[in-house]
Amino acid sequence: MPSRFGLFEFDDEGRVLRKQGRPVRLEPQPARALALLLARPGELVTREDLRRQLWEPGVHVDFDRGLAYAIAQVRTALGDAADNPRFVETVPRQGYRFIAPVQVVPSPDSLAGEPVRSVEAPVPASPPPSARWPVALLLTIVGVAVGWAAWQAWHPVRPIVAVAVFDNETGRADFDALAATAADVMVARLTALGADTLGVIGNTPRLRQPRAERDPRAVREETGAGYLVFGQLQPDEVGVRLVVHLIRLDDQTHLWVTRVPRSSDDLDGIQDAVAGRLVDAVRAHVIERDPRAPRFTR
Repeated sequence: MPSRFGLFEFDDEGRVLRKQGRPVRLEPQPARALALLLARPGELVTREDLRRQLWEPGVHVDFDRGLAYAIAQVRTALGDAADNPRFVETVPRQGYRFIAPVQVVPSPDSLAGEPVRSVEAPVPASPPPSARWPVALLLTIVGVAVGWAAWQAWHPVRPIVAVAVFDNETGRADFDALAATAADVMVARLTALGADTLGVIGNTPRLRQPRAERDPRAVREETGAGYLVFGQLQPDEVGVRLVVHLIRLDDQTHLWVTRVPRSSDDLDGIQDAVAGRLVDAVRAHVIERDPRAPRFTR
């Protein structure tokens, strides 16, 4: 059943959040976290409870980063703050608690037996109802259209970028850690662009699959993302190179790529160097959608 709290309503079945009837963008994992919190208002929802809600058994993720991101997205959607919460309270080292009053909205079936009450209002002598109805309908349509346009202007649909795990293609196990942490660096730098500007997803099972097993169409279906970032650590004549790609998921078009070569004993800062280029590329190709943006950054 839908739950109401403050100005918000959350449909648990469809995982849809609305504010005063208007949809609020919320990614799938944060929506699952909010669903669990609303199911147990006033109770402590432990970190382990949230782990089971957000990730399937056997899925290996950076749990602390992933959970922090999900809760941060919930708070952003609700206009909440961790230091002065109105909805989601942090219980240090234990979990979270939904602290606002929650009202469960009965389904239409549960109200079927209730009598329908009507109140008769005085009918004015002029103008007659037949003349009032078209005008009222027109005003309603115009009001809805103006309201929707204003809401779109103040709440533009933000793009969502999924970041997949990077592959170590050097054949050397000593580079596994560098490849494994690269995606987290990219997520952190993209997230810094602001949740209102860009949605960033980096912790779904599909994104943790190796490139050879990853299906971009399945990534789009699972995450709702419009863009995908992925990369490889490859052997290079100077040592290794970190390659990062940005593709548009609806047609799998390559929008941008970069390659940063380094000697094997001089890898400090290679992830940050690539992340800086990626942020510029995402700003140009995804946020601003500049057709003149470069396809390759050297």
